[in-house]
Amino acid sequence: MTSAAPSALRYRLAVLSRTLAAVGGGYVLTTLATMVAARFLPMGRADAVMTATMLSFAVFTCAVIWVFAARSAWRAWCGLAVPALALALLAWFGRVLP
Repeated sequence: MTSAAPSALRYRLAVLSRTLAAVGGGYVLTTLATMVAARFLPMGRADAVMTATMLSFAVFTCAVIWVFAARSAWRAWCGLAVPALALALLAWFGRVLP
């Protein structure tokens, strides 16, 4: 085994981590954003759901771009986790408060 092997393995694991963040984390972030948008958009329920669903495609695309543009996989995960946590709190408070 050469000295380049650990470096190549680390690179491949970083790409795997980013891919999982893009697919899984992007899905969670998009779902939460859609829930919050559908709840708080000032229009009829059906229109709010359709608008939020259409916006979800842009949110997922931006999440994937963010994951692969971040400096490190750690920043990519944190960049998805922080807004996801904020959206989860908004979704929870949206259900609790009238």
